[in-house]
Amino acid sequence: MASTKAQVACSGDIGDEMVLAETEIGCGGDEVSKRDFIEKEIGCSGDGGDPDGFLKTCVLEGFGDRDTVEAMIASLPDVHGELKSREAITEKFYDQSERKKCGIEAGSEKIEEETVLAYIQHERHLSLNPTQPLLLATLSKYQEQPHLLDPHLEWMVNMLIEFVRRKDCPSSLFHLAFKFLYLISKVRVYKTFMRRFPHEVADIEPVLDLLSKQDPKDTETWSSRYILLLWLSMTCLTPFDLSRLDGNLQCEDGRVREPIMERILAIAKSYLVVSDRCRFASAVLVSKFMTRPDVVKTCLENFLDWSLNTISQNNDQYLDSIRMLDGALQSLAMLFQHGKREDLLQHTSRVLRCLEEKHLSESSEATLRKLNVKLIQRLGLTYLKPRLAPWRYQRGSRSIASTLLSNQASDALKGSTEEVEEDYDIPEELETVIELLLVGLKDKETVVRWSAAKGVGRVTGRLPKELADEVVASVLDSFSFQRTDTWHGGCLALAELGRRGLLLPSRLPDVVPLIIKALTYEEKRGACSIGSNVRDAACYVCWAFARAYDPKELKPFVQQIASALLVTSVFDRDVSCRKAASAAFQENVGRQGTFPHGIDIATAADYCAVANLNHCYLRTSVYIASFPEYTMAMIDHLVAMKVNHWDGAIRELTCKALHSLTPLAPDYMATSVLPQLLHMAVTKDLQGRHGAILACAEVTYALYEFGLHSGRTVVDMIPSECVEAMKEIHQKLQDKQQYRGYVGELLRPAMCRLIEKLSLSKMPYKDDPIITGWQGLIDDTINTLHLLSRGVREGIMQAVMLALSALCEEHYQTQPNQADSKKQSALISQYLDNLQSPQMLTRCGSALALGCLPGFMIHGKLKQILDGLIQMQADCLREGHFPEARRDAVRALAQVCMKAGVCADGPSSSFLCPENIANIYDVLLESLDDYTTDGRGDVGAWVREAAMTSLKDVTILVTRTAPEILLPDQVKRMMCGLAQQSAEKIDHYRAHAGNIFTELLHYSDPAVPHIPHRDELLKIFPPEVKTSLQWKAPSQAFPYITKLLGLPEYQYQTLVGLTVSVGGLTQSTVTASSESLVDYLHQIQNDHGALEHFAMEALIRILRENLRNARIALPFLKMLNQLLSSGCFEIFTTEEDHPFCVELLHLCEVVRRSHDVYRVRACVAVYCGLIQFPGEVRKEIFYQLLMLICHKLLVVRTTTASLMYEMLLTYDDVVDPNVLDDVMNLLSDTNWESPPSDLQHTKSQLRDLLGVPMKRPFSQKSS
Repeated sequence: MASTKAQVACSGDIGDEMVLAETEIGCGGDEVSKRDFIEKEIGCSGDGGDPDGFLKTCVLEGFGDRDTVEAMIASLPDVHGELKSREAITEKFYDQSERKKCGIEAGSEKIEEETVLAYIQHERHLSLNPTQPLLLATLSKYQEQPHLLDPHLEWMVNMLIEFVRRKDCPSSLFHLAFKFLYLISKVRVYKTFMRRFPHEVADIEPVLDLLSKQDPKDTETWSSRYILLLWLSMTCLTPFDLSRLDGNLQCEDGRVREPIMERILAIAKSYLVVSDRCRFASAVLVSKFMTRPDVVKTCLENFLDWSLNTISQNNDQYLDSIRMLDGALQSLAMLFQHGKREDLLQHTSRVLRCLEEKHLSESSEATLRKLNVKLIQRLGLTYLKPRLAPWRYQRGSRSIASTLLSNQASDALKGSTEEVEEDYDIPEELETVIELLLVGLKDKETVVRWSAAKGVGRVTGRLPKELADEVVASVLDSFSFQRTDTWHGGCLALAELGRRGLLLPSRLPDVVPLIIKALTYEEKRGACSIGSNVRDAACYVCWAFARAYDPKELKPFVQQIASALLVTSVFDRDVSCRKAASAAFQENVGRQGTFPHGIDIATAADYCAVANLNHCYLRTSVYIASFPEYTMAMIDHLVAMKVNHWDGAIRELTCKALHSLTPLAPDYMATSVLPQLLHMAVTKDLQGRHGAILACAEVTYALYEFGLHSGRTVVDMIPSECVEAMKEIHQKLQDKQQYRGYVGELLRPAMCRLIEKLSLSKMPYKDDPIITGWQGLIDDTINTLHLLSRGVREGIMQAVMLALSALCEEHYQTQPNQADSKKQSALISQYLDNLQSPQMLTRCGSALALGCLPGFMIHGKLKQILDGLIQMQADCLREGHFPEARRDAVRALAQVCMKAGVCADGPSSSFLCPENIANIYDVLLESLDDYTTDGRGDVGAWVREAAMTSLKDVTILVTRTAPEILLPDQVKRMMCGLAQQSAEKIDHYRAHAGNIFTELLHYSDPAVPHIPHRDELLKIFPPEVKTSLQWKAPSQAFPYITKLLGLPEYQYQTLVGLTVSVGGLTQSTVTASSESLVDYLHQIQNDHGALEHFAMEALIRILRENLRNARIALPFLKMLNQLLSSGCFEIFTTEEDHPFCVELLHLCEVVRRSHDVYRVRACVAVYCGLIQFPGEVRKEIFYQLLMLICHKLLVVRTTTASLMYEMLLTYDDVVDPNVLDDVMNLLSDTNWESPPSDLQHTKSQLRDLLGVPMKRPFSQKSS
């Protein structure tokens, strides 16, 4: 709530008025129009409003659509008769959504009247197309600037009222005109809009008659009744006595006419209980009608009796009763708002007693509770004479410009707190009113609390100073309750009191500490917390105080308020609170001018900059803390409130922020913060333990890094007792069995982070028994991974690997780059044994552990490690499940190679050399063909991705050190495999492969040797294409991929990758890949040899080698069907019984015999495509199709018949023209859903007509 207010406020002085108006209209106070309030305040000079500055922020400078709107209104008589035309013109008049779809800028179009009328006439004959660009301007673009309509409201209303006043006005036109009036009132709220209605004496009876003819139950025409009620409200303002309009009430037929006054009252009562918007309009009517002097005398008491009886006799258990209570309360609230005090004072106590007896504050309906509070505050204001409290604090002029130009506030801006002697008549009932308002501050609904806060502010403004101070004290007492609702209501009340000048500066020492606490208020509820609304409201209080008080009044509290606002603006979890705090800080900088470094900080932490939580914690906070005034406050807040936060992500960010803030206060961190964190690390609070351990790790490492630059060791900065305490954390947690279950899932990675950072910080723990304990924790975590939740395993594994690497680097070296042989042998033997563990996750962890070992730990053990990882990968591949183990084995292989290094003449036990490189490449290249699938989908893609990354890393390593050990066949297989992966259907993996392919191609330090067709590839993928090509976009990637088909070495595997893309399911991939492939084949149509090679050596080979491979066979048949239908092999049709067609026919027969219905149906489509080839092969195709047309599966029969029919339409020359019609009639008229036995006769007829012999006409030839 406050964030929206404060955002507006930052733009200039107009912000205050906009916020006040926003709060009035949004929370059920006085229902004051936001637009009215702004217009009044822009023109006044007392607050320094700058209308020019306001207009500069407007999107529109005026109402530029008069011709359009006038033409639309004038066209209503032509379009009202047709429903579609009515809907169309109504939508164009107001609807905004379609304009946004069409990208039409507001105010950019100028449409002449003839164009509008022509469009309307067009709409009468054509159905509305919601997707076509909208031609007409709408009123919706003025929703945020409705005051631009004011000069034009009168002619709009008069044009529409003219239709209504016609005696022969059709019903549809009548209601359409009122619909337009309602749309106008929706943009320009009813208070301003209704003033434009004609309200002469002669209008009363016609409007009353029109309203009497309406059906309150008609849900389609409620807008007509709504506008008529508002119109009647305006006519009630006539100064003449309504009884003068009655004349002679005796009719000629003897009946007595009902007086106008009674008719109006009856209509108002009847509409106060309806379920639509008319209930509100009826309450407006009551507020205008019942406050007339002549009506007060005769009808007020009766109406109050009726209203109070309605309230007393209904409850909130039924919908009808709720509506009646709502109408009665709403009408009374408006009545007491607009009525004269002297007329209503005598009835106030009776209404208050009724509300007390009804106990509406305990109702389950928030709307009723809000109206109850609203009515109670109006009763309280009625008890008190209207006056401005003479004792209130008045700041005077509050111009931002004057504040920014002067560092000191002018002494002339003094508030008068001296009370002028004046008589106060305070009735006893007022105590009840204030008590009920204070109860409303604690309501569970925000709208009720907000209305109560405004009521407290309004009533307090009419009280003497002593009683007002008691009200303030009562509001402050509400903060003693630890309830979110109470704190929120209290903050809203303080903001209202402050902005009205009712919170005197003498109260600030009591108020400011509460607001500071509210800015960080948080109430834990299980696994989460509540309180963001309190913090938001506290920001609103600070924003209001900036405008309410002179700088010298807030000067003693500047440091506290500034620090608290900045802490909230960068560290609050909720973006709305961060934005609210940022806006409040900016407002204080502009209004007060006393916030330290305000301009610089407001620029860095503005309303938009604080939207990104990571940026706030890691960048903005460091900049703000660089100013000494805020350093300690930010650190203390993180330690006290965020280290033990319920959200794990916040705890992680907090630790990173503490790491970044440590260089700004290293001594404070070492001597004050670290002891606090060590105490929290062993407390009972789980979140606190987790956050504290992480924070200890980050702060210690930050101190170490600071010491490197300052020449101090970490031991010199950290107290000795802290050094010992950090060492003991693990043992304490283990003694309390804190590494089990859910607790362990949090504390294990945290403790691993601590081990990593302490090792990197070179803490003096070498040869200490705690190292064995830390190693035991790492090993135990690897061995028990299967006991952890799936969602946390990856994070824990990453923490374990980092900890193990740092631990080995620091504590397992006897000399630089020389491992402790005993620990080396024990550790590697243990992990190698675990590679054969029955627990797959233990295999994964052990493989990654081997991969993260430093190079000196691998030295002398490389052969054993590589053999173990290769054997593990082979075992997992043979078992055929758990691809994660194969993925991690592949990753570990590359990591071990990178750590070991390359030496062409070195021993295979320590270096990568010709003896072992072939085995490594064999494993990685085989992993490129891992297409394992399970319930999760293509899980083999994880292995392929790891293999591609590993191939790149190992290849670049070898190329850089000893390129001579790379064999041409290895490089060829690698590049062809990458080409295949870069042509496949999954965008992510295609992009990964494509990027690696181009990276290896363009690598030049030195160039990767033995790449086939390097020069041609560099022409296809020049350097500029490498940087600009978006591999994830199929439309960009496939035109380049298909160019690889022209390179013999890459043709086959590239086509394999294209096969699954062209025959896939994703439409964008299928379209882009098929178009690129067809374009390539059309380019080589004139090169018979190239086309022959492509068809026979690549296309046929793929199908022959993958007949039983469902992953390839089905997409291949789909791709082949597309190629045949695109005429890619039309050149082969000039030769009878072309080998390409013959070979395909034989291979398709094998696929046809499968039990996969999808492949059988794909075969049918291919047969229909092959029919274009002449010779004996055509009879063989008809023979196969006739077999399929009587297939046992219904879907195959129907598909075959349908495709054969389409085939004969496409290739009408394959059948004798004399029998073509008979064949097509049989295909179309036969019920192919009949049993196969019933279709044999039809099959025989087709055989005879097509001339297909009983025996196979085409003998199979050996391939």
